[in-house]
Amino acid sequence: MKYTTTINIQEARDKVIKLFDSVDNMYKWQPGLISFDHLSGDPGREGAKSRLKYKMGKREVEMIETIIRRNFPDEFSGTYEARGVWNQQVNYFEVIDERSTRWISVSEFRCSGFMKIMCCLMPGAFKKQTLKLMNHFKEFAEGR
Repeated sequence: MKYTTTINIQEARDKVIKLFDSVDNMYKWQPGLISFDHLSGDPGREGAKSRLKYKMGKREVEMIETIIRRNFPDEFSGTYEARGVWNQQVNYFEVIDERSTRWISVSEFRCSGFMKIMCCLMPGAFKKQTLKLMNHFKEFAEGR
């Protein structure tokens, strides 16, 4: 399953990138994030791996992030692997004008087991969740 989501942020691209590229800020715009632990590679650089833990309802979800491309200010992409889910996020940041940025996120999911059923039955839920997170970031960035 692959889809693209887009959101406009009323902040300069340099500020958006600075806020986006901060592990400390992730806790401010990603609801349920419990921990972010660096595992290997140079932190924040291509090839680096980190473990992210989230509280989702009554359960905890753990995923491994691998940074694929870090070409700021234009692009940041990575893979996120959890039980039954492989997700690649390719994020582009375009200048609209000196005070506005367009964030384009291309998401690809490959699922197995129970999650494969979820992907087939509820593909809109994945896109809705991506947009929700993007809106959380937008509110965080514009409120600073």
